[in-house]
Amino acid sequence: MVTLALGFLVVFTGKSSAQLSTNFYSKTCPKLLNTVKSAVQSAVSKERRMGASLLRLHFHDCFVNGCDGSILLDDTSSFTGEKTSGPNINSARGFEVVDDIKSKVEKVCPGVVSCADILAIAARHSVAILGGPSWNVKLGRRDSKTASLAAANSGVIPPPTSTLSNLINRFQAKGLSAKDMVALSGAHTIGQARCIAFRNRIYNESNIESSFAKNRRGNCPRATGSGDNNLSPLDFQSPNKFDNQYYKHLLNQKGLLHSDQILFNGGSTDSLVSTYASNSKTFNSDFAAAMIKMGDISPLTGSSGEIRKNCRRPN
Repeated sequence: MVTLALGFLVVFTGKSSAQLSTNFYSKTCPKLLNTVKSAVQSAVSKERRMGASLLRLHFHDCFVNGCDGSILLDDTSSFTGEKTSGPNINSARGFEVVDDIKSKVEKVCPGVVSCADILAIAARHSVAILGGPSWNVKLGRRDSKTASLAAANSGVIPPPTSTLSNLINRFQAKGLSAKDMVALSGAHTIGQARCIAFRNRIYNESNIESSFAKNRRGNCPRATGSGDNNLSPLDFQSPNKFDNQYYKHLLNQKGLLHSDQILFNGGSTDSLVSTYASNSKTFNSDFAAAMIKMGDISPLTGSSGEIRKNCRRPN
């Protein structure tokens, strides 16, 4: 009888865990959210930019084969992972902070919480700590056992040279609307971009405010290979504050990346940019809703994947 009952239990829990939920760890790891929060707070107080870096890791994780922690895997003899892909090489960062968060979480509840979920929680705390909205993070993702360089290089993560239709299509392919895309682009209210990502815009594009372009050129030489990794803030006015300033810059043709300014360039998303520029409450609530949707992209649940002990390698 006992074996039979246990059998039913396994079948039942296997099904119910296929859904992410905000209280997934409430019994198995009640201190989880506070543990992650204090670790993120500590990292962001050491370096404000880290909030943007952690947020970006979650985005780049979710867009390549779903929110499965695959971006965190180092290369092994059996696969080459995502870290050296075009969108991530010399730019994805914060891996040591994730290691630190994971080790602190392992101390309070060993073998319970996935690295994919840690990324989702760290992204939320990063935004909130820098003055942005908070939201209830859905949890219960499991970690992939492999990662794919080819998948990360396949164009699923839109490059900074993207056209508006490419941005809309790439997000729609992940179940995110044009509105979600414009709201999520507002993450560029924090963080830095490398000269290589905006050089063409500041030297060759016409839909850019001239003094803004001139100032950016000071730290980004025209010649390819010269100063490629020099950084400029995506939002030059409040680079470490999560606010709606990003959209105000777009109205004035002060978007740093081509893919930023294209959101306000006479196309279908102009009105949304204007709305977010004038209404930070609307932006905050739309951003939070879009983050929850993004966190729902193709998670591994139930008995799929695993709970990695070390975020950098499969068990």
